[in-house]
Amino acid sequence: MKIYNLKLNELHVLTDDVSKNFINGVVLLQGDLAAGKTTFVREIAKKLGVKEDVTSPTFSLQHCYGDRVFHYDIYNHGLEHFISLGMLEELEKEGLHFIEWGDDKLLELLKFAGIETLKIEIKKISDDEREYRIEHA
Repeated sequence: MKIYNLKLNELHVLTDDVSKNFINGVVLLQGDLAAGKTTFVREIAKKLGVKEDVTSPTFSLQHCYGDRVFHYDIYNHGLEHFISLGMLEELEKEGLHFIEWGDDKLLELLKFAGIETLKIEIKKISDDEREYRIEHA
């Protein structure tokens, strides 16, 4: 496990590491409301060349940015709804799949399916600083 304590203007340290070392699979993002899950996706998407505005897919469930960056939010709909829509099959596509509010039940499903997964827990330290705990699952 790697732990980073970063201010927003230092987030590039983490996005550099992730974008170099994890190029295909699912990134589960865990943390309280306003912890910085969407901010992380926005910053790494920029690093990967996404020009579109990255926003939380809270109500739409999924946003696609090009053909290699996918962003999901299962907070409102829950894991069962995500599965019932066939979204697990989406996670087999080449690229990076960022899932906000992915829990340990989803993590176990991904392991069972053999999908490469990185788990990032985000904890708000202050208004401009976060702790990121990174674990290959």
